[in-house]
Amino acid sequence: MSQERNTEEQIIAAAKKIFSTKGLAGARMQDIADEAGINKAMLHYYYRSKEKLFEIVFTEALDKLLDRLSNVINANMPLQDKIRAIIKNYIEGLIENPQLPLFVLNELQQQPELLVKQFKTKPNFPNIQQFLMEIAVAGEKGIIKKVSPLQLMLNILSMCVFPFAAKPLLKGVTGIDEVQFKLLIEERKQFVADFVLAAITP
Repeated sequence: MSQERNTEEQIIAAAKKIFSTKGLAGARMQDIADEAGINKAMLHYYYRSKEKLFEIVFTEALDKLLDRLSNVINANMPLQDKIRAIIKNYIEGLIENPQLPLFVLNELQQQPELLVKQFKTKPNFPNIQQFLMEIAVAGEKGIIKKVSPLQLMLNILSMCVFPFAAKPLLKGVTGIDEVQFKLLIEERKQFVADFVLAAITP
């Protein structure tokens, strides 16, 4: 591996760590340079701004999350098992990259058309229509209660994402610390799946 390539990978790894703990607003280029073990001038040589680094780091994270979800949604398994697997993989993907929801929300505010286009053109974007159709068919067959497929999908997504997007508020209002927050998130894999399936089981 070339020295230049090695330095780029060091920077990306450092940026991921800093952004995950401090977010975009709280991170400084100096923090990333220190974590990567290089000087700030060298960091600017490779990447001109923390915004550009943030985009690189979280585009990669988003791709990994989409891969996780696509693999589950495309799998041939009973709907209830698929719902559990989607929730588990979604939450685990967000545990790995807790700043991802804020990145997506920020991009939606800044350039929604571009983000939607990027989502739809990704080869690993989950087949949402297939999942919605599975919900509708299961409802018609009486496997689950008849529900709006889109409403059910929105419930699943929002119940997984909200604790990450509202983490500072959640910790401030409830008084939980970082360890308790992590335990809460681990519990949500089971809790959300049980909650959703209880709501749709005939």
